[in-house]
Amino acid sequence: MSDWLLLRLPRSPEQAATWLVVDARGAPTGPPQSGPLSLAVPRAAGRRVCVLAPGADVLLAEPDVPAKAGARLQQLVPYALEEDLAENIDELHFAIGKRTADSMHTPVAVVARALLDEWLATLRAAGLEPEALYADSDLLPHNPGQAVALLEEDVVFVRPPGGSPVTLPADALGEALEIALSGADASAGARGLILYTGAAEWQRHSAQVEAARPRFDGIKVQLLTGGPLALFAQQLPAGAATNLLQGSYAPTATRAVGLKAWRLAAMLLGGLVALHVAGKAAELQVLKKRERQVDTSIRETFHEAMPGEVSALDARRRMEQRLLAARGAGGGLLPALQALAQARDSAPGTSVQSLNFHSGSLEMKLSAPDASSLDRVSQSLRSNGWAADLTGGSNVSSGYEGRIQVHANGT
Repeated sequence: MSDWLLLRLPRSPEQAATWLVVDARGAPTGPPQSGPLSLAVPRAAGRRVCVLAPGADVLLAEPDVPAKAGARLQQLVPYALEEDLAENIDELHFAIGKRTADSMHTPVAVVARALLDEWLATLRAAGLEPEALYADSDLLPHNPGQAVALLEEDVVFVRPPGGSPVTLPADALGEALEIALSGADASAGARGLILYTGAAEWQRHSAQVEAARPRFDGIKVQLLTGGPLALFAQQLPAGAATNLLQGSYAPTATRAVGLKAWRLAAMLLGGLVALHVAGKAAELQVLKKRERQVDTSIRETFHEAMPGEVSALDARRRMEQRLLAARGAGGGLLPALQALAQARDSAPGTSVQSLNFHSGSLEMKLSAPDASSLDRVSQSLRSNGWAADLTGGSNVSSGYEGRIQVHANGT
């Protein structure tokens, strides 16, 4: 993000414009300056231009408009504010701000079209094309727990907690303080006030502010040595203020960039969909190839395992049936091995020298410390439901070796 040129239009013809260069975070990169608009033009090169219009000329409101109004919101807002406006709504421009998730109201900025046209004509005549145009009062800081006010020269801005800023003449400071107190919860006591002001303004109005201090839960005064532009600049990154440049007043470059961005987004989306379809098609071809390879492997395995079978139809089920039948013959190899493992525990020192499983019968050669150990193995197998026959044995240097034949009873 590039730096900003924050330029404030004068409130009257005899006043000069003021401007300040700030970085993308809203921090000043130099001191504020003032003078004719032509002097600000060189400072706009390579920077985003944000212009502040006098808050006294812009009505900031938060009408209650249905959240789901969608595209009809621009049509509903003027009629929601019609009773509060003295001018004909056809002569006014309505800009809609961002609605926060926890708010029931929609921020709206209202300005006379003729005045907005005049501001833009003056800026363009000087060579300035703003990206954003805010009411200066709309950049007054938000504070959810305290009222915020700005007192400068001949004007005072005040924003009650959760409300829209109000602009009054400096002589109406008393009324501004009442607005700061408006809506305060009596049960919770008076609210606090943060007052920004210059040294000269504080000297003129401090007595009036101090007289109202008992009505507030504290008043914090912050003196602005270089004017309020640096204070306003702090609110730029949040983007909470309502930009007046909307609809037919939106910058041409912004509209072009917006259309270009949508066109680029559509092209990217189309490319993504095409890539997705192509990827799925390639994946399908790979899966079909693998399926054919698996089918071939199944047929080959089936014919090797069951050479007498011609057809490989439903090969898996038929092989499972044959395997179950083989496992069931003679009790099966695994059950016999499990029984042998349990029988070995009854004769410590006994080890298996060899195994041969054939036609449901397990023949094994065992090495034991003595003949009685092999006998205990045979008895353990028989006690677990197996037929165990000692078919031979002899003494060896390491103890005794014998052969036992094991099969399920009844086979």
